[in-house]
Amino acid sequence: MDRFNAMRVFTRIVELGGFAKAADSLQLPRASVTILIKQLEAHLGVQLLQRTTRQVSPTLDGAAYYQRCIRLLADLEETESVFSAARNNPRGTLRVDMPAGIGRLIVIPALPEFTALYPLIELEIGLNDRPVDLIREGVDCVVRGGLSLDDSLVARPLALMDQVTCASLEYLQRKGTPQCLDDLAGHQVVEYFSSTTGKRYGLEFQVGDEVRLIDLPKQVSVNSADGYLAACEAGYGLVQMPYYHVARQLREGSLREVLRDMPPPRLPMTALYPPHRQLSRRVRVFVDWLVDLCSREQSGFQRPGG
Repeated sequence: MDRFNAMRVFTRIVELGGFAKAADSLQLPRASVTILIKQLEAHLGVQLLQRTTRQVSPTLDGAAYYQRCIRLLADLEETESVFSAARNNPRGTLRVDMPAGIGRLIVIPALPEFTALYPLIELEIGLNDRPVDLIREGVDCVVRGGLSLDDSLVARPLALMDQVTCASLEYLQRKGTPQCLDDLAGHQVVEYFSSTTGKRYGLEFQVGDEVRLIDLPKQVSVNSADGYLAACEAGYGLVQMPYYHVARQLREGSLREVLRDMPPPRLPMTALYPPHRQLSRRVRVFVDWLVDLCSREQSGFQRPGG
């Protein structure tokens, strides 16, 4: 039995919650995965996995063994990269997840530059706004806007994104263009809410050193960035979004910015990854590339003349 291969299979089963998913992820026959785990449990003399008809989860021994495995596998990968060509030209699959707008408008258009630098890295990119369980879903790195709420992850700051308050031209023709916060009386918002926590977000304005929260009525609430923008374009009210997400609409005039002298607070964007991926060469070169991409003047995260 190849113990390192067995460890790799075991950790992927824990992360994905099933034998079949792990086999598909590692491109191994499902029967081989089952045999490896049986051999590993026999070698250790303990049951590592609890199998039910719906899910596979680690036993107490399995959970402890998993923590040891991920550290050993990360150390092995880093040690091999020090003494091999992989240090300068890392290879393998890198699983990343990011908001759809950032991926579609910022990262993927620039991605040929990264793949030219690292042609042996195969990228799997998930695009969505929902929180991702990096361990359970086998994701190496996520990019997220807002403050990180998970202290167990390594956080690498990428950018402070300018935000704007805007509305459709048709909406402003109906409701008027506010010139100050008092003018917001009689206006309405498109409300954004989190599908996981249920938290609802109103409007925030930076007035000197103070952040002012304004509560306005709404007719439509959405739980995705693209839906939030679409409802704004349809004339349902004011929104506050990162500049990059509405830059084209503002240039074309379908959306108009309001209250520019009192912008929303800047929104931090961060790369997050599990501690056991900190030594992964694939993760490091990708995050380093993201840091460089986000620092460029033309990245889109800062408004021109801002």
